[in-house]
Amino acid sequence: MGAQVSSPQRSDRGEVLEVHSSDNWNTQLHNSTTSNKLMVIDFSAAWCGPCKFIEPAVHDLAVEFSDVDFIKIDIDELPDVAKDFEVKAMPTFVLVKKGKERERIVGVKKDELHRLIEKHRF
Repeated sequence: MGAQVSSPQRSDRGEVLEVHSSDNWNTQLHNSTTSNKLMVIDFSAAWCGPCKFIEPAVHDLAVEFSDVDFIKIDIDELPDVAKDFEVKAMPTFVLVKKGKERERIVGVKKDELHRLIEKHRF
């Protein structure tokens, strides 16, 4: 299976990239280590109600913060990545810069996520 990236909800300026393969994830993570750009990883699952609830807000944040990379990972598709980040509940948002975790949020906390993106984006 080749690397797959889809972006089903493209907006005017921002987008959330859905990563479906380990190869693609490794590329995204490597790119993060060589960039000063903030990456927000949204760990979710298709069956997760709270994940579906916050999804529109995440897309809105991607539009607002077009200078930030938003990555969505389904824990059932890429369980090893979820394990590497010690994801224990969903949704979990991990903020990564220069390849290192800066902060994380567990749960549907749009205002807190917004605040942390503001804090770490520059």
